[in-house]
Amino acid sequence: MVLDVNSGALHHVDDAAFDVLTKMQNACKDTYMQVLEDAPSDIQSEVRLLIGAGQLFSKEKTNVHSYMENRNPVVKALCLHIAHECNLRCAYCFAGQGNYGDRGLMTPEIGKKALDFLIENSGSRRNLEVDFFGGEPMLNFGTVKEIVAYGREREAAEGKNFRFTLTTNGTFLSRENIEYINENFDNVVLSIDGRKHVNDKIRTIHGGGGSYDKILPKIKALADARNHENYYVRGTYTRHNLDFSADVLHLADLGFKNISIEPVVAPPSEDYAIREEDLPALFDEYDKLAEELLRREKSGQGVHFFHFEMDITGGPCIAKRVTGCGAGSEYLAVTPSGKLFPCHQFVGDEKFQVGDLDVGIIGNELTREFATCHVYTKPECAKCWAKFYCSGGCIATAHYANGSILNPDKISCELMRKRIECALGSFSLKM
Repeated sequence: MVLDVNSGALHHVDDAAFDVLTKMQNACKDTYMQVLEDAPSDIQSEVRLLIGAGQLFSKEKTNVHSYMENRNPVVKALCLHIAHECNLRCAYCFAGQGNYGDRGLMTPEIGKKALDFLIENSGSRRNLEVDFFGGEPMLNFGTVKEIVAYGREREAAEGKNFRFTLTTNGTFLSRENIEYINENFDNVVLSIDGRKHVNDKIRTIHGGGGSYDKILPKIKALADARNHENYYVRGTYTRHNLDFSADVLHLADLGFKNISIEPVVAPPSEDYAIREEDLPALFDEYDKLAEELLRREKSGQGVHFFHFEMDITGGPCIAKRVTGCGAGSEYLAVTPSGKLFPCHQFVGDEKFQVGDLDVGIIGNELTREFATCHVYTKPECAKCWAKFYCSGGCIATAHYANGSILNPDKISCELMRKRIECALGSFSLKM
């Protein structure tokens, strides 16, 4: 395969054409066309045709740069920290075992004020997203219901549409609240790490014991009740399970159709942290997983693996591809007391507080820094072939790994590029 970065065109080529294009790629930009003169005539004509169509060696669109410099983003999504409490004690939890160092439950009044804030700061945007997050949000599910009801009251009058999502460890799911969730939530994220021994090594219940047996039947009941649509089972792999493809396939064999297993983000000092020397093994796992998922799809047993879901014929607009999640400008996290942070991973780090629900956004310099954090302001991203697919990676991971939101984490970048490579390959082989 050959990817033209700026146009997004993906080409299937034979060995001879690949050799010519590789030599052109490695040549000086002033002489790369001279390389083509020595190529077979059929390759010459095909390559010249694609260059003329802007689908090979295309130039960057400078108007995107100017748009990004002058854009004025509005808030379109909130992460509501319904509960700074959790009944699990996951070893890799970035949130201090769910309490972020600031225990508490969000009141209905704070939640309603958050929706008011979102409406007032969303400009003319109609579709707005609200994720109920924690800790474990179902520890405060009565408040969740009150906030949802308030949103439904306000959206019609304000010309808005709330898209509610829930991230839960599943331990408090019951027949009654599964029915409520499926009626009111557009998407649900269900946390489990895969095989029982993998999950229970990391995701333990407060007071002791693994969580797998408690969680599995409940999240399976929810997925079944949703007809296996609009949900993800979401896990984390660590250095303890570098063979993570087995965890993805384990979940698939259990009947789950939408799966996301992601690498842990942790300080290098932790024994479960991914290290550079682990990358070759992880690359092999992604290759193995891509091949197996393609095989299953062809046999009618396909599942959706989040990181391989890519359609290069459509997808997000260029601004979305450049900016990613929009943390700190288009997306904010709200704590139980009403403080505003750029995203859930910055919550508790007071130097990143950008305001609160009473006074609004006050950290204008900080929010401007986040608004201008995109692939064109990150030196490493600007020269990366994957920039329009990863959108610069996770801002929080960059900061906590390297002390700057503009300096992406190397290991995260390597894994992201591998996932995108597999995704592009999987997409092209389905065509």
